[in-house]
Amino acid sequence: MTQTGKTVFNRPIRDDTAYFLPMAVFLLFTFAGAHWPSFFVLSYIIKTLLAGWLLVVLRRHYTKINWSYAWLGVIVGIVGIVQWVGMEKLLLHVWPNYPRPGAEVVDPFTQVSSPALLWTFIAVRLVGPALVVPFMEEYFWRDFLWRMVIAPNDFKLAEIGEWDWKAIAIVTVAFASVHIQWMTAIVWGAMIAALLIRTKSLGPCIIAHAVTNLLLGIYVLYTHDWAFW
Repeated sequence: MTQTGKTVFNRPIRDDTAYFLPMAVFLLFTFAGAHWPSFFVLSYIIKTLLAGWLLVVLRRHYTKINWSYAWLGVIVGIVGIVQWVGMEKLLLHVWPNYPRPGAEVVDPFTQVSSPALLWTFIAVRLVGPALVVPFMEEYFWRDFLWRMVIAPNDFKLAEIGEWDWKAIAIVTVAFASVHIQWMTAIVWGAMIAALLIRTKSLGPCIIAHAVTNLLLGIYVLYTHDWAFW
């Protein structure tokens, strides 16, 4: 049975709930920001701070991270940014209208009037994907969901990075489904799945995720190619 442990607001939290909650909050505010563009900037700041807070509060529920193969995570992260930007641009070149969820491109320098809000957003938008999102997503996708597919009655009975073709397929597709660049995300998610299986560790996956996201943020700020944000 899935265990309960540390409480939030004096109520016991199940392990599976602890994995699900930060992602649910993040996606809820993502949905709100996408459907109310005027709320986009503020929603991103809120969802990042809330998800980060939940990860800290619920940290006792999560798998202890092994940081072995950190170097491999850095390499995969660098390859990941080349793949992400390069593949997306190639797709748009050969298939300009390939099916993607609609999303308004937000240029914060022209659409945010308050300097304080602008630079808060830029800081959170750069740091959040490099520090909060990698932990949140790797815990949810390649720790919780991966193992849940293998051992649905109690996900902790499955090993980290245990080989299972259903887990690879389901997690990769599910991960891609919450990204606008979903075809690009499928390939990137498959790379991280291979990294997880190779290392049997979440650490290099988190590092790869952080490196790709950080380099993507730097790329966007340098080029103002806001479609990637």
